[in-house]
Amino acid sequence: MSLRQLPNLITLARMFLTIPIVWFLYQGDYWPALVLLAIAGFSDVVDGHLVRRYGWTTRLGAWLDPAADKILMLGIYLAVTLSGLLPIWLLFLVAGRDLWLSLGSLAYRHWVGPLHVEPLMISKINTLFQILLVLGAILKVGILELDPVWIRLLIAIVAFTTVASGLAYTVVWGQRARRNLRAAGGNRESPPA
Repeated sequence: MSLRQLPNLITLARMFLTIPIVWFLYQGDYWPALVLLAIAGFSDVVDGHLVRRYGWTTRLGAWLDPAADKILMLGIYLAVTLSGLLPIWLLFLVAGRDLWLSLGSLAYRHWVGPLHVEPLMISKINTLFQILLVLGAILKVGILELDPVWIRLLIAIVAFTTVASGLAYTVVWGQRARRNLRAAGGNRESPPA
């Protein structure tokens, strides 16, 4: 194994951390869950740093890193929702957006060609508020007594940014697909007269 694969191993470890994190959350053991969440977050920073610093990019890593993040986030949302800390409709909204974008990505690759995904600012904002909401929900019941108004506000922000980011990606990818298909159609030879 070469050092170039180290970020992929760290990402795989983060993916497998999802299992105990979800278990602890579902069981209501919030401190161990928070410690493992901190380790998972730190591992994400480390593997990203290694890739940028040393150029250790791989095709596997380009797929694995976002997949690990999505698995972790959806696992956490599932556990927190099943524990009664968040409404089920929010889980469906978050999971539905990810499913919509995954299906859109597959359709784009099938009918248009390779899709190079650059994270949109609204998506980064959405991820930040998703994390804050989960942490707030865990802290509220397991560690601190937070005012429920903050959780309701975060739920509203996550719902809005989830829908907004899904729509933003749909518009951006749709415009890109239209341009690429138009360009491909313009490059075809004209039929003989």
